[in-house]
Amino acid sequence: MPIIPRFKRLFGSASDAKNLRWHADGRIKDSLLRHPIDCPQWKTIDRLYLEFAQDPRNLRLALASDGMNPFGNLTTNHSSWTVLLMIYNLPLWLCMKRKYIMLSMMIAGPKQPGNDIDVFLSPLIEDLRKLWVDELNVYYVNVQDTFQLRAMILCIVNDFAAYGNLSGYSVKGHHACPICEKKTLVTSN
Repeated sequence: MPIIPRFKRLFGSASDAKNLRWHADGRIKDSLLRHPIDCPQWKTIDRLYLEFAQDPRNLRLALASDGMNPFGNLTTNHSSWTVLLMIYNLPLWLCMKRKYIMLSMMIAGPKQPGNDIDVFLSPLIEDLRKLWVDELNVYYVNVQDTFQLRAMILCIVNDFAAYGNLSGYSVKGHHACPICEKKTLVTSN
């Protein structure tokens, strides 16, 4: 499910377009961590990509993915993987509302996608590449003009097993933790 037309529709709606700038215009600005904009990752992105940071309409996304058995029966040989995008530019009370969580794909099959997940993710990656590299002009209804929209994934939200699928990192065995790696503590029961 392509994400670019959906982003364009959001900027074409006056209330949604205003909400997409909330992190820059409407939030409380103090030293407390109240929104993802207050986190070190957001500030690092701003420091590394100055041109991206200059326009508050550029989107910062979270990607969430996990597998599930749609039939609720553990003995059924079927798996579905959802890949969701959340827009962190929005106010906190809207970030996780169903209206703004975008189902970018549903991967269905007899088992989890495993190492082949990159094949399934390639259309999403291509859309994100277009939003980062190509000139994608989007109509911004609140000023009745177009601007160049850019977007990036700020963080990934998932459990450890899904992390292994998405990254290709082995999450089992002696080097299971991607942070600890060789210092991973292995205990036996």
